Amino acid sequence: MPHAQVRTSDPRTESFPEGFLWGSATSSFQIEGAWNEDGKGESNWDRFCHTPEKIFGGHTGDVACDHYHRWQEDLDLMARLGLKSYRFSVSWPRIQPKGTGPTLTKGLDFYERIVDGCLERGIEPCCTLFHWDLPQALEDKGGWANRDTAKAMGDLAYHLANRLGDRVKRWMPINEGPCITDNAYGRGAFAPGIKGGVQLVRQTRHTVLLAHAYASQALRQTLGRDRISVGFVHNPTPILPATTEPADIAGARAKFLEGTAWWLDPLWKGRYPAAEWERLGADVPEVLDGELALIGDKPDFLGLNLYYAERFSAQEPATWKRPEALRTDFDWVVEPDILYWVPLWCQEEWKPDYMMITENGCAWEAGGLQDDHRLAFYREHLRSLAQSVADGARVTGYFAWSLLDNFEWTSGYSKRFGLVHVDFQTQERTPKASAKWYAQVIRENRVVEGAPQIQLP
Repeated sequence: MPHAQVRTSDPRTESFPEGFLWGSATSSFQIEGAWNEDGKGESNWDRFCHTPEKIFGGHTGDVACDHYHRWQEDLDLMARLGLKSYRFSVSWPRIQPKGTGPTLTKGLDFYERIVDGCLERGIEPCCTLFHWDLPQALEDKGGWANRDTAKAMGDLAYHLANRLGDRVKRWMPINEGPCITDNAYGRGAFAPGIKGGVQLVRQTRHTVLLAHAYASQALRQTLGRDRISVGFVHNPTPILPATTEPADIAGARAKFLEGTAWWLDPLWKGRYPAAEWERLGADVPEVLDGELALIGDKPDFLGLNLYYAERFSAQEPATWKRPEALRTDFDWVVEPDILYWVPLWCQEEWKPDYMMITENGCAWEAGGLQDDHRLAFYREHLRSLAQSVADGARVTGYFAWSLLDNFEWTSGYSKRFGLVHVDFQTQERTPKASAKWYAQVIRENRVVEGAPQIQLP
């Protein structure tokens, strides 16, 4: 295994452009709780959590962070941190219990309170339509293997546009297609827990891209293309160069683009990558006439969720993980220069109007409230991002994952990503050292060295 020479930051590029959008992100299922209140329908993750031996410790999202009842306290926390933006997701079954049909007034009222509460505090609300919690009624009809699910998301987008569109300007229909498809219908690790073959996975990927397309169409036609931004949020698998040698950089870039093209080529180029399509043979998805044209209506921006990476060297064919790298509680290798290379490569290849880092963070219990590991993780990643922006990457915002410790899917409450500690017995919220440091970064619009030097209001 070759030695890795990790790219270091340049202290001259640790400030961010004026107007850079600093925020944090959450998802509905991971924080809201209130799983069956006010008419909310069952989601596939409710069903999955209530199935024995699916979730660590038998944990469920039934209560989670109780955000459904404590939302004002959480918005106040965001204001104390000085967040400029909040990326939240809606619970589809809280709005349409069966995934189609009439909407629930109480569900729409809840998200209207979130949006208005953000604006009252000077925080821009950014809305994700789908962050994995599919109405179980749609799952029962085939879920993401059924293209009717994509059409239903267009209907959901229409309802949200009519209720919130005069106040929400930035929309993200889909969060992390590979988690919705590969992890759920291939590996069986996520809801609904199906261990399917290659063709099923590729078909669900196609349906997810269709869902983004139908939702984008509904948002743009209802609200006006020039009045809103619609983005696609993807979690690519980063492949980074082992050294700064040109051969390593070129090889890592080629491998990264090859692994990412199946998701992004249809959106920005209107087609699937030909070489991969040919390689799949009989396992290609069914694509109906007109669907690629619909999918290929370019998003306004690309959202990147980036957490870990592998390395590539021209000296050997296989990618690898640096053995000397720090690892989080998920055993994810810490590679801060993902925020340097990935935005530049995505911009060169797909040329989105702009990009945002829509998730970046780490699960670490170490240190508790004095979470020095997390603080250092954010500091080094933001240094790489500042350098990428200085070198021409059109990244206009960053959302730390996550605002709160929350329900971490199949890991239950055993993994903590939050800037803010949550006591799940009392629901008490306590900002960690990383939260105070991030508040100072936002205030100064630059990477801050060392411990936080401010007190939160």
